[in-house]
Amino acid sequence: MDGKAQLYKDILDIAMYAINRAKPDYAVKRALERLRFDGDIYLVAVGKAAWQMADAAMKCVPKPICRGIVLTKYGHIRGELPGVLCLEAGHPIPDRNSVEGTQKILQMTQRLKATDTVLFLLSGGGSALFESPLISLDALKEITERMLRAGMDIGQINTIRKRLSAVKGGRFAQWCLPAKVETIILSDVLGDKVDMIASGPTVADPSTCAQAMELAKKFGLLISPEVTACLEAETPKQITNGHCSIIGSVRQLCSAAMERAGALGYETVFLTDDLSCEASRAGREIGNRLKRHAADGRKIAYIAGGETVVHVKGKGLGGRNQELALAAAIELAGVRNTSLLSIGSDGTDGPTDAAGGYVTGNTCAALKKQGLSAEAFLADNDTYHALEAVGGLIKTGPTGTNVNDLVIGLISV
Repeated sequence: MDGKAQLYKDILDIAMYAINRAKPDYAVKRALERLRFDGDIYLVAVGKAAWQMADAAMKCVPKPICRGIVLTKYGHIRGELPGVLCLEAGHPIPDRNSVEGTQKILQMTQRLKATDTVLFLLSGGGSALFESPLISLDALKEITERMLRAGMDIGQINTIRKRLSAVKGGRFAQWCLPAKVETIILSDVLGDKVDMIASGPTVADPSTCAQAMELAKKFGLLISPEVTACLEAETPKQITNGHCSIIGSVRQLCSAAMERAGALGYETVFLTDDLSCEASRAGREIGNRLKRHAADGRKIAYIAGGETVVHVKGKGLGGRNQELALAAAIELAGVRNTSLLSIGSDGTDGPTDAAGGYVTGNTCAALKKQGLSAEAFLADNDTYHALEAVGGLIKTGPTGTNVNDLVIGLISV
């Protein structure tokens, strides 16, 4: 096997090993072993890893559930679950099925007893999927699209989302009273802030109306008097019937990648699990690091995790991982024995069918040979078509987990 093929094989091996280790099956089992259930159990699973989490819970819950609902992204249901209604809805923009699925969850969890437990399995994507809007759905879609295009970070976005919803910011836990709510979480939020994961449906909200209004004015989100009124209404600041456990995060994803890279003979360098800057900037910086050390004569694996942002200025197609990868390719142009992969752990990168992108020191030359420019594609945020042209798209399909993104940079000898 030549060096280029070996780099590709190794980088995919490391990525998929880490993603498989981040799947919730075993972690859900461990979390359930610590819980006590007195009355009936109502299972609610929301997010891109909802089906996988529900499947794991059904295999080890200490007694049969009374009823259950899974609400996940389109294409993420892998089969029927006994006694569980499995539904799919829109992501990253909520749609009619998001609202109708949430309404079914609210109907199932109303008028519960104090001895009952809502087992709430939560993963990334829940903010779009689990939605009972306090404004019109069209207005919510418009605001969501504006926030995404503006490159707002997840904390800023969810500060707004909480106030436009009847189920976010602790309001779902209040709805379930007097029953208790046990929330088991796969975190896709840097720092594992539980009030921000899926906009915190079952935890108190520490953000304020003043913060929400400041963001709304800055990013042009005050599109109607109804929106303004919602942003001025405070969210719950105390939740008495909820408990949360985080069972997976980007830190574990990076740790598994480090473990696998070491086993393949690479010297491992951990960069960060808090990558949150502009995607193109992250790509340039990691690419530059690879370039500086490419001639050191050492096999090195650089590992980073997090969730970058993209300020969309062009009209192209792509995602933050593809953006990061193409920016890295520009830095790596002509540098031998280097490669970089940036991948979403859930198998999704932006509004595309790709999980991320893979580049080498030859990517820009391969584009140029076709009369194409990496810089032009990047300026138009059209990274999907750039990587597609050179076989650099990574497509995994839904992975069953969701713990942010993983970036791997390899140097071979």
